[in-house]
Formats: sequence, structure tokens, C-alpha cells
Amino acid sequence: METSDKNPAPAAAPESRFTVSPMTLAADRWMGRLIRVGGVGVVLAVFGMLAFLIVQVFPLFIGATVAPISALTVPATAMGFGEDEYGEVPFVVLADGSLVFQRSKDGTKALDWAPSLGNRRVSSVKTYPRTGLVFLGLSDGTVMEVRVSYRSTFDAAGKRTIEPSVAALEPVAIGKPGLPCLDVWNAKGSLSRLLLVRQEDNGKPLLTAVRLTERKGLGGKARVVVSDPFVVAADAPSISQILLPSTAESLIVVGKSGEVRAYADDGANFSFLQSFVPFKESRDPAVASAGLIFGNVSVVFVGRDGSQQVWSMYPQLQPDGKSLRRWGKIHDGEVLAGAGEGVYAAEGNKCYLAVAGGRLQLRNMTTGTLRWEGEAPAGSIRQVAFSGNYDRFTALSADGKLHRWSIEDHHPESSWGAFFGKIWYEGATGPDYTWQSSSGSDEFEAKYSMMPLIYGTAKGTFFALLFALPIALTAAIYVSQFLRPEYRNVVKPVMEIMASLPSVVLGFLAGLWLAPLVDPRLISIFCAVGILAPAALFAGFLWSALPQPVRRQVKPGMEFVWLLPFLALCAYFAWQAGPAVEAMFFTVKDSVSGLPIADFREWWRQTTGETYDSRNSLVVGFVMGFAVIPIVFTIAEDSLSNVPNSLISGSLALGASRWQTVWSVVVPTAISGIVSAIMIGFGRAIGETMIVVMATGNTAVMETNPFSGMRTLSANIAVELPEAALGHTHYRALFLGACCLFLLTFVINTLAEILRQRLRERYKVV
Repeated sequence: METSDKNPAPAAAPESRFTVSPMTLAADRWMGRLIRVGGVGVVLAVFGMLAFLIVQVFPLFIGATVAPISALTVPATAMGFGEDEYGEVPFVVLADGSLVFQRSKDGTKALDWAPSLGNRRVSSVKTYPRTGLVFLGLSDGTVMEVRVSYRSTFDAAGKRTIEPSVAALEPVAIGKPGLPCLDVWNAKGSLSRLLLVRQEDNGKPLLTAVRLTERKGLGGKARVVVSDPFVVAADAPSISQILLPSTAESLIVVGKSGEVRAYADDGANFSFLQSFVPFKESRDPAVASAGLIFGNVSVVFVGRDGSQQVWSMYPQLQPDGKSLRRWGKIHDGEVLAGAGEGVYAAEGNKCYLAVAGGRLQLRNMTTGTLRWEGEAPAGSIRQVAFSGNYDRFTALSADGKLHRWSIEDHHPESSWGAFFGKIWYEGATGPDYTWQSSSGSDEFEAKYSMMPLIYGTAKGTFFALLFALPIALTAAIYVSQFLRPEYRNVVKPVMEIMASLPSVVLGFLAGLWLAPLVDPRLISIFCAVGILAPAALFAGFLWSALPQPVRRQVKPGMEFVWLLPFLALCAYFAWQAGPAVEAMFFTVKDSVSGLPIADFREWWRQTTGETYDSRNSLVVGFVMGFAVIPIVFTIAEDSLSNVPNSLISGSLALGASRWQTVWSVVVPTAISGIVSAIMIGFGRAIGETMIVVMATGNTAVMETNPFSGMRTLSANIAVELPEAALGHTHYRALFLGACCLFLLTFVINTLAEILRQRLRERYKVV
């Protein structure tokens, strides 16, 4: 029986058609493994970079390592000591003025030297261990200067031996004749050297000084001219301690009652500057010990109850309205174990050794951190000196021991407070966040606060995203949902090409072309930009008010043909109105003619008290936004374009308008991709370097002022890393900035990913 179906069903396909070749399966397996390995490699690389940053940063937060070295036994009558650069041949000065040199390796004597004093005797000894100067105060009011020098010799095997030598100068008459010198001080100023002695005249303290000036004759031979003695600080009622800076620019007299009197060198004498009582709130205001810190503008005072205070010179407003440098308290230190027995400053940094209650504490004056603490020698300490490169310190005790310790403290100025807290630095009027890594002075204290850099990074990113996100996201919505396909195929590639522009080119244009162009025309630009949004809304209102036959003349997606000329015309008229607006609202009085002039820049300075820089945050935000817009636009447009047409058609079929569909259906569906676009743009902005370097003043300031500059973490690393010494605190502080930037980006991206996943789950079915 024949079937009526003239078209029989096709034969079944052979099973080989659905069989995947072994080569394809093998390639698929290997590609899967390769992708997994690549993913794991990326994760390991990220955590490897973080581990490397932590390794570089970790030494910043390690305290000092101090280890005792074998002590030398010296005569019990030793009053002071000194040593060579390497600490191999120290010497002690005995009460009779003789010098005894010993080799630190085995304690053998290297040299004995005794002064020729005649019928005079030594009444006081003062040594300066780092310079090899010894001053012997004599019983007749004169002072003998002794100079110690060292010479290195090498034998045939190349072994180095240090040999000391001693030279004594003729005694100089300083104090009142017939009265013994109880203390001697020496300081070298810019023009002359100052010698100061303390005596007792009928139970009253007497300070007398002379100036020694070196002058060269016609033959080039130098001669020292000694000035007439002059009395210093005659109004001081009592003297407990004298602090004479190494520059001889000032003098600090600590009285027995706790009053501190400061004097300043006026060229002829030391004039009274001010007086203060550091511990006036304590039951016992007396000062137990005090010491100048390296730099000579800060003093650490220790009370009898162990309390510490740091006083420094900084500008202070006086009753007459003038701002003058005066002494003021800047820190309250931790309470020590007992009354202060001595404060000894380190060389080259702001650390000092405090002796109190049988304990030694190595502290940093600026940060207040305790770097090390140990037990003090059994005998009372007579003198302490640090080496020039801060790798050891030596203490002379009254029991005839010269104790020595080695120091390993590579980053004494580092602490969590120094990097992330407010610090009151020397010369500043108050605590602040400061980054200043270098200066031309050896006494300069480096400042490594991360906060101005973090603030600058956030500020630059904020202005960049403030400019970029509205433009990029609205453009992505318009291009993906409203623009005709033939124009979309042109706009999209152009935007992708914009993303490839080098940031150094953008920074160059911003710094040398855009900033000078914007500076005198700022109000006109504000007017032109500010009119765009109202003009666009008004244009939309006019378009909706037009009759349907008129609107049908324009094809859907072609509305921009008449919108853009309208916006350009509005922006042009607003630009032209800029000078009139500036003359109406932003006028200042000319300092020469007294007439009002239109100048927004000067008006901003006078009205707000803030600075105005031509290379400011707005310029940086505009140019960085120009770099961010293509990235955000491209990713957001792809996400919006991939929304299924079935969802869009369903929304329109239910009566929703085009805009309602976009807002209620398209954007929620694509929200995860939009968030990803924003975060990638954020990463581009927060890590930008060259635009910030070239388009701002690159100053590390914390100001909300949009017309001031800034410095970001990435720009700071790019500018200063080539100049940082390997392993130095500056070098590691830059890596700390990189670690902060890494963690900041990592945390924000992690939070954004959590938000993206939640939005994806929420809007997976609209």
C-alpha cells in the first residue's frame, strides 16, 4: 500500500555527526587547565605584590635593637670622655686634667697626656666627644683648650692602627680673676666662637663669656682675636643647668626653682627673650634634667616626678599683634620611672636617651615613641655621647666604667602616628598632617605623613569621576538605546580610540595648554557648562510641545541633529555673558587706582582666604575625566546593549515609554555591568600618575579648595622614588604609600564586587 506522503521523512543522521573528535576534546581539556592556571597565577601575582610591599614596609615598624659591648675600666676620677670616629681609641679626662687613651679592643693604654698648668689647678672639665675638644676650667678663671686628633696608619699587611695626638692651647682669660671656673661651655657660631664659664661670686652665680674670632692677615696666616669678657644672664636668680646650642645663637638658663629663662644673641651680648616654668602645674616645679635635641630648637625637660615635656621655638602671636618665634610646649612625654638624671641627644636625628630611676630609655622626640628601654649602669652616669652615624652610644659612670652599646635603629622617625596621625613638628604652629621628605638643611626633620597623599588621591578621583560619570553613563544610555545603529557604529569606535590616548599627552596638554587657557576665562566656562543641563531640559520640553506632524519629520534617533545646535548656541551666549557676570558678582578694589575691577581669582583669594592656583583640582579633574570617560562609556554601553530585546519589547508593549523602559527595565538589568564600568573607571582615576604630575602644583596639602593643587599617592611615588636611597626611611615610606594605594583599591573593588553581585541577584528577573 502506497503512502499518501509524497515527501518522506529524511533518514536519521549517522552517529558520527555528533561525535567530538579526540583532538577537540584534548584541546578543550588543555585550554580549561590553562585558564585555571592563569586564574590562579593572577591571584598569586596579586598577593605576591602585596607580600612584596609588606616586606618592604615592615621594617618601618620595628623598634631599635640595642646590645651592650664590653665595658672599659677607667680611673674612677674620670670626669669626661671622648672617642674617635670608630670608637677604637676612646679617652677619659681625669679630675687633674690629664688624658688617658685606651684601645677598646683589649683595654691597653695608647697614650697618657698631662697638661702643664704651673701653680694652677683644674676646677672643671668639659668634653665634646664628637669633635675631640676638651676644655679645662682653671682655678684662676682661665680656660685651657685641648684638641685631640687621630691619625690612621697601615702596616705592610694592610692592618689599620689609630694613633692619637694631643695639642693644648694657651689658657684664655674669661671669668673673674681669682675665682675658679665651675663649668665651661663652647659653641661655634657663624662668625665667631663662644666660650662661656660659670663661677660663684659671693654665693651668686656669675656667667662670663668671650668671643673668639679667627682673622687672616695679608700673608694668609690666621690669628685668633679674643674679645673682652662680658657678663651673660646677670638677671638669672639661680642656675641649675645651662643649655648652649652648638650654633651659639641663644642661651637657656634653667633655674633651681624650675624657671627657665631664654636669651638670644644680639651680636654684642645675650638679651633676655622670655621665661617660662615647664612644670608649674606640678607640686614640685623644679626641673631635674634637660637637654637640647639635635637642631637646637627643641628642649626636653624632665621633672622630679619623671614627667617629660618638649618645648620648641615656633611662631606665636604676641600681644602687639606680631608673630615672633618663642618657646612653647609641643609635647607631653610619658612619665619616666623616676626623677630625671640626664637627657642626652643623638646625632643626626631627633632621638634622645633619658636616664631616670635606674633605667635607660631611647625615645624619639617628635613622635614620642619608645625605641628601646634597658637597665642603667650601677654607678651614676656622668656623660653620654652618641656616635655620628647613630650606630652606638657610650656612657661614663662614676664607678670607673666606660659602658658602650651598639644600636641598630634604621628608622627612628617611623611610627603609626608619624604616618597616619597629626604630629607637631619643630617650627610648626600646631600638629598637622605633613609630607615633606627633603630640605637643604642637615637639621631638617623629614615628615612622612600618608594622609595628605591619601586625601589628594581621593580629591583627584572625586573631581575626575564627578566630571566623567554623568557624561559617560548618560552617553552610554543614549547611544545604546536611542541613537540610530549607523551612528552608533561610528561613535563607539571613536570612544574606544580615545581610551588609547597616552596619559602623558593628556597631562602635557592640561599643564601647558588647558590650564593657561582656562585661568582668565573661568567664569565664562562656568556659565557655558552650567547652562547645558537647563538648556537640554528646556529643549526636551520644547520638543514634547511640538505637534506630532512636526516631530514625525525627524526620524527616531535623529533628535540630536537639532538638539546639538541649540545647546551650542546656548553655550555660546552663556560664554559671551561670562565677563558681565564676573563684573556683576566678582569685583575687587584695585590696590593702585582704588577702582573696582572684575577678577574672580583675586575675589576668591580675598573672600575665602584660600589660595588660587592656575593648575588646580578642576583642571586635573577635567583631564582625568577625559581619560576615564571612554573606559566607563565602553563597558557600560556593552552592558546596556546586551539587555535582551524581549524585555524591552515587552515593556513597550505594556505601554511604557522609551524612557520608562530604559529606567525601569534596561538599567536594572544591566546594573552589574554599569557598576563594573564605574569601578574600572575608578581604578583608572585613582592610579593616574602623569596627568597629576604635569597638571597640578604637586603640593601635598589637605584642602577642600577646588582651586588648589594636590599630590596623589601614585604621583608621589613617581616623583620621589628615583631620588630615594635604597632601604632608607624615605624609600620605605614610598612603598608604604604604594601599599596604601593597593589596599585602598582592593577594599573598594571588593565592596563594589559584593554590591554588584547583590544587584545582579536582585535584578536577574525584572
